[in-house]
Amino acid sequence: MDMDVIIPFSPDVPCDSNGQRMWWAFLASSMVTFFGGLFIILLWRTLKYLWTVCCHCNTKKKVGHVQCDGDCVHTKETVAALSEVGWMTSVKDWAGVMISAQTLTGRVLVVLVFALSIGALVIYFIDSSDPIESCQNFYKDFTLQIDMAFNVFFLLYFGLRFIAANDKLWFWLEVNSVVDFFTVPPVFVSVYLNRSWLGLRFLRALRLIQFSEILQFLNILKTSNSIKLVNLCSIFISTWLTAAGFIHLVENSGDPWENFQNSQALSYWECVYLLMVTMSTVGYGDVYAKTTLGRLFMVFFILGGLAMFARYVPEIAALILNRKKYGGSYNSTRGRKHIVVCGHITLESVSNFLKDFLHKDRDDVNVEIVFLHNISPNLELEALFKRHFTQVEFYQGSVLNPHDLARVKIESADACLILANKYCADPDAEDASNIMRVISIKNYHPKIRIITQMLQYHNKAHLLNIPSWNWKEGDDAICLAELKLGFIAQSCLAQGLSTMLANLFSMRSFIKIEEDTWQKYYLEGVANEMYTEYLSSAFVGLSFPTICELCYVKLKLLLIAIEYKSDIRESSTLINPGNHVKMQEGTLGFFIASDAKEVKRALFYCKACHDDITDPKRIKKCGCKRSKMSVYKRMMLACCFDCGHSECDCSCMSANVHHDSNTKDTLQQRGFPLSPVSLNDCSTTLSAFEEEQYSTLSPKKKQRNGDTRNSPNGSPKMMRHDPLLMPGNEQIENMDMNVKKYDSTGMFHWCQSKDIEKVILTRSEAAMTVLSGHVVVCIFGDAKSALVGLRNLVMPLRASNFHYHELKPIVFVGSLEYLKREWETLHNFPKVSILPGTPLSRADLRAVNINLCDMCVILSANQNNIDDASLQDKECILASLNIKSMQFDDSIGVLQANSQGFTPPGMDRSSPENSPLHGGLVRQASITTGANIPIITELVNDSNVQFLDQDDDDDPDTELYLTQPFACGTAFAVSVLDSLMSATYFNDNILTLIRTLVTGGATPELEGLLAEENALRGGYSTPQTLANRDRCRVAQLALYDGPFADLGDGGCYGDLFCKALKTYNMLCFGIYRLRDAHLNTQSHTSQCTKRYVITNPPYGFELVPSDLIFCLMQFDHNAGQSRASLSHSSHSSHSSSKKSSSIHSLTATNRTNRAKSRDSRDKQNATRMNKMGQEKTWFTDEPENAAYHRNIHIKPMSTSHSSHTANHQVNQNPYKSTNNHIPSIREVEDEC
Repeated sequence: MDMDVIIPFSPDVPCDSNGQRMWWAFLASSMVTFFGGLFIILLWRTLKYLWTVCCHCNTKKKVGHVQCDGDCVHTKETVAALSEVGWMTSVKDWAGVMISAQTLTGRVLVVLVFALSIGALVIYFIDSSDPIESCQNFYKDFTLQIDMAFNVFFLLYFGLRFIAANDKLWFWLEVNSVVDFFTVPPVFVSVYLNRSWLGLRFLRALRLIQFSEILQFLNILKTSNSIKLVNLCSIFISTWLTAAGFIHLVENSGDPWENFQNSQALSYWECVYLLMVTMSTVGYGDVYAKTTLGRLFMVFFILGGLAMFARYVPEIAALILNRKKYGGSYNSTRGRKHIVVCGHITLESVSNFLKDFLHKDRDDVNVEIVFLHNISPNLELEALFKRHFTQVEFYQGSVLNPHDLARVKIESADACLILANKYCADPDAEDASNIMRVISIKNYHPKIRIITQMLQYHNKAHLLNIPSWNWKEGDDAICLAELKLGFIAQSCLAQGLSTMLANLFSMRSFIKIEEDTWQKYYLEGVANEMYTEYLSSAFVGLSFPTICELCYVKLKLLLIAIEYKSDIRESSTLINPGNHVKMQEGTLGFFIASDAKEVKRALFYCKACHDDITDPKRIKKCGCKRSKMSVYKRMMLACCFDCGHSECDCSCMSANVHHDSNTKDTLQQRGFPLSPVSLNDCSTTLSAFEEEQYSTLSPKKKQRNGDTRNSPNGSPKMMRHDPLLMPGNEQIENMDMNVKKYDSTGMFHWCQSKDIEKVILTRSEAAMTVLSGHVVVCIFGDAKSALVGLRNLVMPLRASNFHYHELKPIVFVGSLEYLKREWETLHNFPKVSILPGTPLSRADLRAVNINLCDMCVILSANQNNIDDASLQDKECILASLNIKSMQFDDSIGVLQANSQGFTPPGMDRSSPENSPLHGGLVRQASITTGANIPIITELVNDSNVQFLDQDDDDDPDTELYLTQPFACGTAFAVSVLDSLMSATYFNDNILTLIRTLVTGGATPELEGLLAEENALRGGYSTPQTLANRDRCRVAQLALYDGPFADLGDGGCYGDLFCKALKTYNMLCFGIYRLRDAHLNTQSHTSQCTKRYVITNPPYGFELVPSDLIFCLMQFDHNAGQSRASLSHSSHSSHSSSKKSSSIHSLTATNRTNRAKSRDSRDKQNATRMNKMGQEKTWFTDEPENAAYHRNIHIKPMSTSHSSHTANHQVNQNPYKSTNNHIPSIREVEDEC
């Protein structure tokens, strides 16, 4: 058979003149190399095996001869010879180091080999445009010379790899070795034959599989996703290019058995296209294989190619798309801060956070929010991010990974906020996760400010173990259990306060309602929020009540607290501090207003420019520059510095002062009703100004100018902050160094720890106690339930700014197994009892006289153990409905004299001057239905609030704050505390104010003590600790009688505000009004007893007699001096509902004389007999007087009322006693 197939050739190139193909020579060189080497390796292994078998017997004889002769020297020489490293081993180790990536030389060599392999592949792409086989002159062909140099380097590298290989056979069969066999020898054949054969050089594409390893050597690929992505891409591309090279070879060459006659001209890139469409769609038919070899290859390639395409391509696409979406890094915008939010990232938590953080009532929020979470968001959460795409970004990652923290630029973030899962089944595990997040973030950047949510109060102590945790630098932990129970505890003192505080610290938009309904007034108050702003220099030197009155009347702002800075003490937040504190320059005020712009008036206010302005909206920033001396001169116009008088014609005044002595009249003529004592305060202010210190708040430095506004009941010379200046009896009692009555900080009442058995009441004992005015806590829980932290509920009710006799007894009704677990944190609080039982038992509820309680609190520790959100609150809802459906006998007996709210300190309601009842005994209207019992129910799921009130028309989709139970203060959900995260970020003083209001006085120092001992530590009374008692507390003021009765019937709220502030230093901030009061219902029997909250009403808001006023009242030093003149000054909150039909006050039944000896009490316990009207005996720390009543004397600021004292005795109960003798109950309280 003639070989008539010729190849292209040129006369200039010495090639076969016949043009015969010599592809077999190139292929043979590769095959001979491969199989020849394989044969040599196998032959060497065979000979080595035979040699080992033959020499095995001689080796045994040699070893036996050594052992028998005992030639130690020969043995040592043998061991030394065996331990020597031969030159072959050294060369092998050197070659292994050269080709490994463990050294710099090895990494350079590996990268160089890969780069040259890619270069050789590029040369193949260039040569693929030429015929498969052609004559080439090595000395004139530049690409052949480069390819030759590359292959020489590959040959050397192959030798190094061969030397370093431990198993030569497996090395010979590796993919990289096979690539070298079929690419290196043909190059040398090309030089020898002066011809080129494209052949199998496409196998160099298989080197792309090592691309990910090269990038890892260069430390470019670090994450698993990036390594996986590069691996998939390199395998897919290398397989694709290699298969295309084979099709290109066989289709352009033809079948050998067809004498290469059936070839077709296809470029390499056409073959690449053919392979791609074959893998994806099995081809379109425009390009196809004609040769038998090509078609046979395509049959097998379709099987593997389709499988690889279907597997690799979707995975590659997913990795690329996910990486572009959430795997990048945050690029900060110049001039714009950003915060990082992590933790529990869900649709609910994020939507609640963004709704409050980006609220329109805030000033321009120029902050970007970066969310970091290790799980990609679902479609709903992704849509939420897109709606806020201008200010929100999401990145997938974990704060426990430093690389992810670097991606979100945590080192330049303004703060990091950590959200907690409030509904988790294991609160301690959730807190542990958040603490680990704090540790990770602080370890990466110790200076970052962190605000984290915590579920359990006792877990806050672990944060103190982090060295870089510093609350002074802005780090804050928002304990949801502490604040939730604190809010509920304050509602026990003033019902509805939890709703008011929750609305104040949440950003709510104003919803206008035209109809005259209770929702109209409620929503007007809801639009108010808490803001902070620095006070203008125009207020410097003025007392707090004066500034508060000016802000309310003229600026339409309600100032409730200030941040006071002293040279000798750190800055502290003072709530309604009274006039002993004079304002300094740069004082920060806490305001209640509808938006942040209104609060700017306090900063811009200037007396010279704005004194004549009546519209507060016109108060803008002015250009006045006031010096410190201008303050001094301004006060000199109002009072004389030398004599301290405010008389205009004082003889010691200077001429210029006489010239402007009409300032007082001018001020009152310009629309600002100054307090009668506003100008009288000037002498004190000037003295403090001259001493360059207005007040130090120290127990030793006090106001000594005779100002009586500090204490409504105090004498003109008694100072608020100096226990040493108290009257003798109280001073001796409080300074008793042998009795511990308060904890070591002086913030809470304390007693010796008691065993739980001493406070347990049986049902019969509780029924005979005839409890009233107490707090019933219904708690659901068992031995396995998570602890709710009842200490946070009890602590505000045991704050030291209450006198001992004012403390409301607390009775827990619930599982004894659960309460035993909580008792460790409760055993140091006085007046605490336990009734083992269940809140669903009506017998237990009747035993604790739930119809006579001031408040019933319903809690559950089992709420988060249920997956169904609708059933999480089933126990609390059932208990609430059970109580509301109870009926009570009308002949329960005469109760204690608890009125609707408290009567201001100093007023004797039995006095004919102050009480319309003239001391007459009036029977309190009994509760006959449980619907009138004051209840506050804790909910987990907001939507379950619809089940609490059956008579409301709340839609299930209504927001919690718009529902009737929440507006009335009978329901509370932990979700309302979500807004504290953003509120704390914008102003860390807000959280301090909240905790001061609701916790009763918890401080960072107290938290440190609790972290050490997990219990309050008793301390002896000192002037410093007793001074801590002098702080405000929240109460409710009744308007139906007393000094404010004239304003209760159609008066203005603003007049009440000014009168209470001027006369008693009481700061009013809201109204608790009957729901149907706006209807002017005359029939009290048909009027609804439910009340709702109105926050910060305007000046002209009309009052009704049944209103209760939320106010901040001062601590009354004299309330504990004599029991004959004391009463409950805190609100008896149950009267808000059950006495709405009667506006009469009640006098109290006589208490048992505490002067009885303990033997006498033991005798009473043995007989268990007493009268119906006798209450359970609670040991107190008050003087052991005779029976006392609950009437309070009002001592106004004017001297005309200073002589009033409360010496009226309450008559014995005139009502007929029952025939049943009720035994007295054993003492459950130890003497404190």
